[in-house]
Amino acid sequence: MTKPLSKYNNLTQRLITGLLGAAAIIVGISYSEWIYFGIFFIICLFSLREFYKLSGLDGMIPLKTLGTIIGLVIFSLSFFIEKETISHRYYFLIFPLVAVVYLVKLYKKTEHKPFTNIAFTFLGVFYVAMPFALLNHAVFQESITGAHYNYEIILGSLLILWASDTGAYFAGTLFGKHKLFERISPKKSWEGFWGGAALAMVITYILTLFFHSLTLVDWMIVSLIIIIGGTFGDLVESLLKRSIEIKDSGDSLPGHGGFLDRFDGLLISAPFIVAYLEIF
Repeated sequence: MTKPLSKYNNLTQRLITGLLGAAAIIVGISYSEWIYFGIFFIICLFSLREFYKLSGLDGMIPLKTLGTIIGLVIFSLSFFIEKETISHRYYFLIFPLVAVVYLVKLYKKTEHKPFTNIAFTFLGVFYVAMPFALLNHAVFQESITGAHYNYEIILGSLLILWASDTGAYFAGTLFGKHKLFERISPKKSWEGFWGGAALAMVITYILTLFFHSLTLVDWMIVSLIIIIGGTFGDLVESLLKRSIEIKDSGDSLPGHGGFLDRFDGLLISAPFIVAYLEIF
Protein backbone atom coordinates (compact mmCIF):
# COMPACT_ATOMS: atom_id res chain seq x y z
CA MET A 1 0.00 0.00 0.00
CA THR A 2 2.93 2.35 0.61
CA LYS A 3 4.05 2.63 -3.00
CA PRO A 4 0.62 3.46 -4.55
CA LEU A 5 -0.09 5.91 -1.72
CA SER A 6 3.26 7.61 -2.32
CA LYS A 7 2.51 7.82 -6.04
CA TYR A 8 -0.94 9.30 -5.31
CA ASN A 9 0.53 11.90 -2.95
CA ASN A 10 3.11 12.90 -5.56
CA LEU A 11 0.40 13.29 -8.20
CA THR A 12 -1.68 15.39 -5.80
CA GLN A 13 1.31 17.65 -5.08
CA ARG A 14 2.03 17.88 -8.80
CA LEU A 15 -1.56 18.90 -9.62
CA ILE A 16 -1.85 21.47 -6.81
CA THR A 17 1.51 23.08 -7.56
CA GLY A 18 0.87 23.04 -11.30
CA LEU A 19 -2.61 24.55 -11.07
CA LEU A 20 -1.63 27.27 -8.61
CA GLY A 21 1.54 28.14 -10.50
CA ALA A 22 -0.19 28.15 -13.88
CA ALA A 23 -3.04 30.32 -12.57
CA ALA A 24 -0.61 32.88 -11.11
CA ILE A 25 1.43 33.02 -14.33
CA ILE A 26 -1.63 33.26 -16.61
CA VAL A 27 -3.25 36.05 -14.59
CA GLY A 28 0.04 37.92 -14.12
CA ILE A 29 1.12 37.77 -17.76
CA SER A 30 -2.34 38.76 -18.97
CA TYR A 31 -2.58 41.73 -16.60
CA SER A 32 0.64 43.69 -17.12
CA GLU A 33 4.05 43.65 -18.76
CA TRP A 34 5.57 44.55 -15.39
CA ILE A 35 4.10 41.47 -13.73
CA TYR A 36 5.33 39.43 -16.71
CA PHE A 37 8.78 40.92 -16.16
CA GLY A 38 8.70 40.13 -12.44
CA ILE A 39 7.53 36.55 -12.98
CA PHE A 40 10.19 35.68 -15.52
CA PHE A 41 12.88 37.58 -13.61
CA ILE A 42 12.18 35.28 -10.65
CA ILE A 43 12.04 32.17 -12.87
CA CYS A 44 15.34 33.16 -14.49
CA LEU A 45 16.92 33.85 -11.07
CA PHE A 46 15.97 30.49 -9.55
CA SER A 47 16.83 28.58 -12.74
CA LEU A 48 20.31 30.12 -12.78
CA ARG A 49 20.79 29.32 -9.10
CA GLU A 50 19.79 25.70 -9.72
CA PHE A 51 22.11 25.35 -12.71
CA TYR A 52 25.11 26.67 -10.81
CA LYS A 53 24.24 24.47 -7.83
CA LEU A 54 24.17 21.43 -10.12
CA SER A 55 27.52 22.48 -11.62
CA GLY A 56 28.96 22.62 -8.10
CA LEU A 57 27.71 19.11 -7.35
CA ASP A 58 29.65 17.91 -10.39
CA GLY A 59 32.89 19.37 -9.02
CA MET A 60 32.82 22.61 -11.02
CA ILE A 61 33.45 26.00 -9.41
CA PRO A 62 31.59 28.53 -11.57
CA LEU A 63 31.18 32.12 -10.45
CA LYS A 64 27.62 31.61 -9.21
CA THR A 65 26.85 35.14 -8.08
CA LEU A 66 28.48 36.90 -11.02
CA GLY A 67 26.99 34.46 -13.52
CA THR A 68 23.54 35.02 -12.03
CA ILE A 69 24.00 38.81 -12.16
CA ILE A 70 25.10 38.68 -15.80
CA GLY A 71 22.13 36.48 -16.71
CA LEU A 72 19.64 38.76 -14.97
CA VAL A 73 21.20 41.88 -16.51
CA ILE A 74 20.86 40.34 -20.00
CA PHE A 75 17.22 39.45 -19.32
CA SER A 76 16.47 42.93 -17.93
CA LEU A 77 18.28 44.76 -20.73
CA SER A 78 16.37 42.73 -23.29
CA PHE A 79 13.06 43.65 -21.65
CA PHE A 80 13.71 47.39 -21.48
CA ILE A 81 15.25 47.55 -24.96
CA GLU A 82 12.37 45.64 -26.57
CA LYS A 83 9.97 47.87 -24.63
CA GLU A 84 11.87 50.82 -26.15
CA THR A 85 12.48 52.32 -22.73
CA ILE A 86 16.23 52.42 -23.34
CA SER A 87 18.44 52.32 -26.43
CA HIS A 88 19.78 49.07 -27.88
CA ARG A 89 23.25 50.56 -27.25
CA TYR A 90 22.93 49.39 -23.64
CA TYR A 91 23.53 45.83 -24.86
CA PHE A 92 27.22 46.80 -24.89
CA LEU A 93 27.15 46.72 -21.07
CA ILE A 94 27.15 42.94 -21.34
CA PHE A 95 30.71 42.74 -22.65
CA PRO A 96 32.45 44.45 -19.70
CA LEU A 97 30.49 42.17 -17.35
CA VAL A 98 31.67 39.14 -19.29
CA ALA A 99 35.28 40.38 -19.15
CA VAL A 100 35.04 40.66 -15.36
CA VAL A 101 34.63 36.86 -15.18
CA TYR A 102 38.15 36.38 -16.54
CA LEU A 103 39.60 38.96 -14.16
CA VAL A 104 38.00 37.35 -11.11
CA LYS A 105 39.26 33.89 -12.04
CA LEU A 106 42.73 35.35 -12.57
CA TYR A 107 42.98 35.95 -8.84
CA LYS A 108 41.65 32.54 -7.75
CA LYS A 109 44.96 30.93 -6.80
CA THR A 110 43.68 27.52 -5.67
CA GLU A 111 41.80 26.47 -8.82
CA HIS A 112 43.32 23.80 -11.04
CA LYS A 113 41.02 24.29 -14.05
CA PRO A 114 39.94 27.94 -14.06
CA PHE A 115 38.91 27.99 -17.73
CA THR A 116 36.64 24.99 -17.23
CA ASN A 117 34.93 26.91 -14.44
CA ILE A 118 34.75 30.02 -16.64
CA ALA A 119 33.09 27.90 -19.32
CA PHE A 120 30.45 26.67 -16.84
CA THR A 121 29.84 30.25 -15.72
CA PHE A 122 29.08 31.26 -19.30
CA LEU A 123 27.11 28.05 -19.95
CA GLY A 124 24.63 29.07 -17.26
CA VAL A 125 24.14 32.41 -19.00
CA PHE A 126 23.68 30.92 -22.48
CA TYR A 127 21.67 27.86 -21.43
CA VAL A 128 19.29 29.61 -19.01
CA ALA A 129 19.31 33.42 -19.29
CA MET A 130 19.54 33.88 -23.06
CA PRO A 131 16.37 31.89 -23.92
CA PHE A 132 14.40 33.83 -21.28
CA ALA A 133 15.80 37.08 -22.67
CA LEU A 134 14.67 36.09 -26.17
CA LEU A 135 11.11 35.77 -24.91
CA ASN A 136 11.05 39.55 -24.46
CA HIS A 137 11.30 39.87 -28.23
CA ALA A 138 8.10 37.84 -28.59
CA VAL A 139 6.04 39.86 -26.11
CA PHE A 140 6.68 43.29 -27.61
CA GLN A 141 5.35 44.06 -31.08
CA GLU A 142 6.33 47.06 -33.14
CA SER A 143 3.67 49.48 -34.35
CA ILE A 144 3.44 53.03 -35.66
CA THR A 145 3.20 54.37 -32.11
CA GLY A 146 6.10 52.22 -30.85
CA ALA A 147 6.47 48.86 -29.15
CA HIS A 148 3.45 47.57 -27.28
CA TYR A 149 3.04 44.60 -24.95
CA ASN A 150 1.19 41.57 -26.32
CA TYR A 151 0.91 38.57 -24.03
CA GLU A 152 -0.70 36.21 -26.55
CA ILE A 153 2.43 34.59 -28.00
CA ILE A 154 4.18 33.98 -24.68
CA LEU A 155 1.03 32.82 -22.91
CA GLY A 156 0.04 30.65 -25.87
CA SER A 157 3.50 29.09 -25.94
CA LEU A 158 3.32 28.31 -22.23
CA LEU A 159 -0.14 26.75 -22.54
CA ILE A 160 1.05 24.57 -25.44
CA LEU A 161 4.15 23.52 -23.49
CA TRP A 162 2.11 22.66 -20.40
CA ALA A 163 -0.38 20.71 -22.53
CA SER A 164 2.47 18.77 -24.13
CA ASP A 165 4.02 17.99 -20.73
CA THR A 166 0.67 16.99 -19.21
CA GLY A 167 -0.36 14.81 -22.13
CA ALA A 168 3.05 13.13 -22.19
CA TYR A 169 2.94 12.47 -18.44
CA PHE A 170 -0.47 10.79 -18.42
CA ALA A 171 -0.12 8.99 -21.77
CA GLY A 172 3.31 7.73 -20.78
CA THR A 173 2.09 6.60 -17.35
CA LEU A 174 -0.95 4.77 -18.76
CA PHE A 175 0.33 3.41 -22.07
CA GLY A 176 4.11 3.86 -22.16
CA LYS A 177 5.90 0.78 -23.51
CA HIS A 178 8.33 1.86 -26.23
CA LYS A 179 11.27 3.87 -24.91
CA LEU A 180 11.89 7.27 -26.47
CA PHE A 181 15.50 7.79 -25.36
CA GLU A 182 16.29 5.09 -22.81
CA ARG A 183 19.97 5.97 -22.42
CA ILE A 184 19.10 9.44 -21.11
CA SER A 185 15.57 9.14 -19.69
CA PRO A 186 14.33 5.56 -19.15
CA LYS A 187 10.79 6.66 -18.20
CA LYS A 188 10.04 8.60 -21.38
CA SER A 189 8.16 6.73 -24.08
CA TRP A 190 6.95 7.26 -27.62
CA GLU A 191 3.39 6.80 -26.39
CA GLY A 192 3.97 9.69 -23.99
CA PHE A 193 5.45 11.83 -26.77
CA TRP A 194 2.48 11.29 -29.08
CA GLY A 195 0.00 11.77 -26.24
CA GLY A 196 1.63 15.10 -25.41
CA ALA A 197 1.69 16.10 -29.07
CA ALA A 198 -2.01 15.31 -29.48
CA LEU A 199 -3.08 17.36 -26.45
CA ALA A 200 -0.78 20.22 -27.47
CA MET A 201 -2.36 20.34 -30.94
CA VAL A 202 -5.87 20.40 -29.47
CA ILE A 203 -4.92 23.28 -27.17
CA THR A 204 -3.26 25.07 -30.10
CA TYR A 205 -6.44 24.92 -32.17
CA ILE A 206 -8.47 26.26 -29.23
CA LEU A 207 -5.95 29.09 -28.81
CA THR A 208 -6.41 30.17 -32.43
CA LEU A 209 -10.07 30.86 -31.68
CA PHE A 210 -9.10 33.52 -29.11
CA PHE A 211 -5.52 34.62 -29.91
CA HIS A 212 -5.16 36.32 -33.28
CA SER A 213 -1.58 37.59 -33.11
CA LEU A 214 -0.57 34.66 -35.36
CA THR A 215 -2.36 32.81 -38.13
CA LEU A 216 -3.56 29.24 -37.68
CA VAL A 217 -0.60 27.96 -39.70
CA ASP A 218 1.87 29.97 -37.63
CA TRP A 219 0.37 28.73 -34.36
CA MET A 220 0.60 25.14 -35.59
CA ILE A 221 4.27 25.61 -36.53
CA VAL A 222 4.99 27.20 -33.14
CA SER A 223 3.21 24.23 -31.57
CA LEU A 224 5.42 21.76 -33.47
CA ILE A 225 8.50 23.68 -32.36
CA ILE A 226 7.37 23.49 -28.73
CA ILE A 227 6.45 19.79 -28.91
CA ILE A 228 9.80 18.81 -30.40
CA GLY A 229 11.92 21.48 -28.69
CA GLY A 230 10.23 20.85 -25.35
CA THR A 231 10.98 17.14 -25.58
CA PHE A 232 14.62 17.76 -26.42
CA GLY A 233 14.82 20.40 -23.69
CA ASP A 234 13.64 17.83 -21.17
CA LEU A 235 16.17 15.30 -22.48
CA VAL A 236 19.01 17.82 -22.34
CA GLU A 237 18.26 18.59 -18.70
CA SER A 238 17.96 14.86 -18.00
CA LEU A 239 21.42 14.45 -19.53
CA LEU A 240 22.73 17.10 -17.14
CA LYS A 241 21.10 15.48 -14.11
CA ARG A 242 22.17 11.98 -15.14
CA SER A 243 25.80 13.11 -15.42
CA ILE A 244 25.57 14.31 -11.81
CA GLU A 245 23.45 11.32 -10.73
CA ILE A 246 20.53 13.26 -9.24
CA LYS A 247 16.77 13.03 -9.84
CA ASP A 248 15.60 16.67 -9.71
CA SER A 249 17.31 20.01 -10.25
CA GLY A 250 15.82 21.28 -6.97
CA ASP A 251 12.87 21.05 -4.61
CA SER A 252 11.36 24.53 -4.98
CA LEU A 253 8.18 23.25 -6.68
CA PRO A 254 6.54 20.32 -4.81
CA GLY A 255 5.78 17.46 -7.18
CA HIS A 256 7.74 19.09 -10.01
CA GLY A 257 11.28 19.35 -8.65
CA GLY A 258 12.96 22.65 -9.41
CA PHE A 259 12.47 25.54 -11.81
CA LEU A 260 14.77 23.93 -14.38
CA ASP A 261 12.65 20.78 -14.26
CA ARG A 262 9.52 22.81 -14.99
CA PHE A 263 10.85 25.20 -17.65
CA ASP A 264 13.55 23.11 -19.36
CA GLY A 265 11.40 22.70 -22.46
CA LEU A 266 11.17 26.46 -22.88
CA LEU A 267 14.97 26.83 -22.87
CA ILE A 268 15.31 24.90 -26.13
CA SER A 269 12.01 26.00 -27.70
CA ALA A 270 12.35 29.77 -27.17
CA PRO A 271 15.30 30.34 -29.56
CA PHE A 272 13.54 28.43 -32.36
CA ILE A 273 10.22 30.20 -31.76
CA VAL A 274 11.79 33.66 -31.89
CA ALA A 275 13.91 32.75 -34.92
CA TYR A 276 10.81 31.52 -36.76
CA LEU A 277 8.76 34.60 -35.87
CA GLU A 278 11.57 36.98 -36.82
CA ILE A 279 12.62 35.34 -40.09
CA PHE A 280 9.39 33.86 -41.46
